[in-house]
Amino acid sequence: MNNKRTLVVGASENEERYSNKAVKLLRAYNHDVVALGVKSGHIDTVPIQTEIDLSEKFDTVTMYVNPSLQPGYYNRILALKPNRVIFNPGTENSEFEKMLKDNNIEPVEACTLVMLRTNQF
Repeated sequence: MNNKRTLVVGASENEERYSNKAVKLLRAYNHDVVALGVKSGHIDTVPIQTEIDLSEKFDTVTMYVNPSLQPGYYNRILALKPNRVIFNPGTENSEFEKMLKDNNIEPVEACTLVMLRTNQF
């Protein structure tokens, strides 16, 4: 597996959702991926967890959650201390981005799918 272990926040079993596509594409690019969602389930062989062990280590967290719902994730993501948090289109959140910067975590406004396909991940 690639060393960029990634947490997908807002994971869904719905194949039309970009979070679902991201989990599949991350796996296709050999990244170790953990899916966090509101409801448990599976995306292919990846289980969707409803809680995350805060002692786990992640290089990247990629957001697929509406900004109005993100405050419930702030403390958990900050506690994980990832290297970066990717805000996919529609998830941009200046309040959370400032909190990340203040904690030496890089906020990135980009599309995970495009980053993967263009070797910018």
